[in-house]
Amino acid sequence: MPSKLDQLRAMTVVVSDTGDIETVRRLKPQDCTTNPTLLLKAAEMTAYASLVDEAIDWGRRQGGASEAVVDATCDRLALNFGAELSKIVPGRVSTEVNADLSFDTQATLAKARAFIASYEERGVGRERILIKIASTWEGIRAAEVLQKEGIDCNLTLLFSLTQAAAAADAGAFLISPFVGRILDWHVAAGEGPFTSETDPGVVSVRQIYAYYKKHGIPTVVMGASFRNTGEIEALAGCDRLTIGPSLLDELAAAEGELPRKLDPANTEGAPERLHLDEKAFRFALNEDQMATEKLSDGIRHFVKDLRTLRGLVAKRLDGAKAA
Repeated sequence: MPSKLDQLRAMTVVVSDTGDIETVRRLKPQDCTTNPTLLLKAAEMTAYASLVDEAIDWGRRQGGASEAVVDATCDRLALNFGAELSKIVPGRVSTEVNADLSFDTQATLAKARAFIASYEERGVGRERILIKIASTWEGIRAAEVLQKEGIDCNLTLLFSLTQAAAAADAGAFLISPFVGRILDWHVAAGEGPFTSETDPGVVSVRQIYAYYKKHGIPTVVMGASFRNTGEIEALAGCDRLTIGPSLLDELAAAEGELPRKLDPANTEGAPERLHLDEKAFRFALNEDQMATEKLSDGIRHFVKDLRTLRGLVAKRLDGAKAA
């Protein structure tokens, strides 16, 4: 019998949740996605020193370690990794807009357009890239504009049907509901124990999936942020799942039958169609304590790692200037 990973691939597009190029090469996912945390880890690995050095050399030629140059150098580093990943995966590479722009629609638009222009200069077409944006009201509005410009978006840090419904109305190409972080919140609140079937993150993604299929919404549902293989198996059949290397390895080694759990023909219990203006969106999100807290927490953590990356880059630029 095929491994559970092979069985999963027969019904779901498997995406690798890592910036580690060699891991992507080994696991052979269809797509791959990164975020500031994953990029920071990869940038600290000696195997990718050449990608980092190229960005630092470029930054030095821009005139030192000013805030603008540091930011641009970090962008170039992300593009270096993204371009390398695009040579390995046959599908899409997600590149994330800076998390500290999560509440600035115009700045998000400018960053996304600059990313796409830079990729195209490197010979990587926009059809190979997903611009990853936090699922705030401002981020969703930016995605709406970008989609009309032919720039596909991945709305990340998504924890609720409210965000998913707004993303659908905006015409987002793809959403990334975070399974494990939803579970984390409920466990920290003293709830549980949960099985794979009652896991609140799994339940949330199943609801969003059914909602999209019932209403003929083409936006791709890509479950993300898994804590164990049980969560992944409980979402077998989802459009896409982005999975970390260790869990991919577990699934590759696992034997036994993997039944399909999500089917586009089964929309039983799906909510009626929601159309949310800004006031309704903000109020509904505010009513959902888990989603509110996890969205803000996720942005803070990505910003923290982004600042750490900027600090490392600034230090390298200062050192290069001194040399």
